[in-house]
Formats: sequence, structure tokens, C-alpha cells
Amino acid sequence: MKNIAIIMGGYSSEYKISLISGNVVYQFLDKTKFNGFRIHIFKEKWVYVDDKDAEFPIDKNDFSTTVNGTKITFDCVFNAIHGTPGEDGLMQAYFELIGMPQTSCDYYQSALTFNKRDLLSVLKPYGIKTATSYYLNKGDHIDTAEIVKAVGLPCFVKPNKSGSSFGISKVKTANELPIAIEVAYKEDSEIIIESFLDGTEVSVGVINYQGKVIVLPITEIVSENDFFDYEAKYQGKSQEITPARISDEMTKRVSEVAKRAYEVLKMKGFSRSEFIFVDGEPYMLEMNTIPGLTTESLIPQQAKVAGISLEDLFSNAIELALPE
Repeated sequence: MKNIAIIMGGYSSEYKISLISGNVVYQFLDKTKFNGFRIHIFKEKWVYVDDKDAEFPIDKNDFSTTVNGTKITFDCVFNAIHGTPGEDGLMQAYFELIGMPQTSCDYYQSALTFNKRDLLSVLKPYGIKTATSYYLNKGDHIDTAEIVKAVGLPCFVKPNKSGSSFGISKVKTANELPIAIEVAYKEDSEIIIESFLDGTEVSVGVINYQGKVIVLPITEIVSENDFFDYEAKYQGKSQEITPARISDEMTKRVSEVAKRAYEVLKMKGFSRSEFIFVDGEPYMLEMNTIPGLTTESLIPQQAKVAGISLEDLFSNAIELALPE
């Protein structure tokens, strides 16, 4: 039996979703193969939380814990932290330094994909289409006319390094831009302003399953709100249709692009990329490397349509991470 540390929580606005994801992993972990341990990672404490909610500190020297005088070490870490420090490379770098296998991609890929600006810049030479973008760092002069000229209206203002749609605004008039920029700066010191892409939005999961990179059935996103924001994503204000109602040609096209991005970046573990189709062509918005794993989340929905149970999905991730 392997001891599996399921890390959850984190330092960002997404910690509540991460706790739900982590508990789903704990619930569906194959108990015949693995002993699961819920590990809460917060700025003020790293602790193992047992089934009675008692907390035991984590020794950061070797990522172990001691319970009633017995030291517990782990064979592998299942990473369920959305946002920093689990999705931006910090935890991955730490685990690499101490020689601990973990289920997500490596630290460089995590840092790169978490930075929307850098990710899209790296993928562009591979023929992957993206929206027109304008970048700002905190303290930069804001020239509203210049921004509108570059990206047009409506446009989207987003934190560059943030997930779960926190801090994103759809801007319809030039007067709304400064307010939207302030909202984005509350989440990140770098922001990205993108042209509005009018078309069908889809979410594409790519995973390594039993040693082979596969594209999961595609999900179409139909938001009741103006876009796929936090409410739409987590509070039921959207329809998520799997498989997506798109043509075979569009399915083939976006699957190829999502798989190419996964392979070009030498990804491991889970990835979920968002695209919008414009005139039949997929435009990439972003890639998530620690996507939601709640029972309502997109990757579990897609896996279910593919005939992969949550137990299999999680076991596969651990088995690929463990040294042979």
C-alpha cells in the first residue's frame, strides 16, 4: 500500500474550490492500493488533517508528518491545489528538490502555463491561434485610447496569473476600462487585455492515460452570464455540454491543437485548455494544469463520457507519477 499525500488549499482566492477537489480525490482514491492523507497547504500552516479533523504539522524538510509518535512518509503527492503555490510551479520545484514524486506537470511547465501571456507567446510559433492582446504591469501608464485601438471593444481584462475567473471583466465601453483594470490588479500585478472572440467556447481535457496522451470528450460551455465567469463556472450559471455540439471537423481540429500544445510543452498529468471557435478555427485562451476535480468539474465530466471512472482517473495519475 502506497501512502499518498493529497495536497489542497493554497494561497489564492481558489482555496475553497481546491479543498473540494482534494476531498473528492480522497473520497474516490482506490483504497485497495493507496492510503490517502489530506494535507492542507496554507501560508500560516502545512498540516495533515485526519478523519476527525485533528491537525498534525508537516515537516518541510522531507514532507513527512508525525502522528502519536509515529513518523509517516509519503510515496507520492497528488496535487489538487488550484492557483499558487500548487499550479504556478512552487510546490513542484519543492517536491523535485526533495525527490518526491507528484502527479502534476513539472515546475517549469507549471510556471509557464500559469502565466497566460508567456504561455500564448510560446505556443504562437506552433501555429496555435490566440486573441489579440495588450499587456499591462502595475504602475504602467494606462492609455485607454491606445488599448481600444489595439484590441477593440468589447474586450476582456484578466489577471495574467490567476484562475477560476477571479478578477475578469468584460468591457463594452472605453469608460469601463479603468475600473476593470483595477479589479484585475486586485488579483495580480500583471494583466492581459484581449480582443473579444465571438464564437462557441469549448474546454478540452488532455491527459496521459496508461502511458498514452489522449484527448477527452470535448465540453461546450454555454454561459447564462455574459461570459464563463466564477458564477457560471461554480454556481450553476452555465450549461456544460459533453460531448460538445460541434462538427466532426471542428472536434478534430481543436483536439489536434490541444494535444499539440500538451506535447510541445512536454506536459504531464492533467491539462484543460479553453478555446473559442471563430469561423471554424480554434483560438486558445489558456491552459489549466490543476483543473477542478469536483464531481461537477469539467475533467471528471469528460472522463465519465470517455468511460473512465474517478477512481481510475486518480489511480492512473498516481501510477504514472510513481517511479517504475
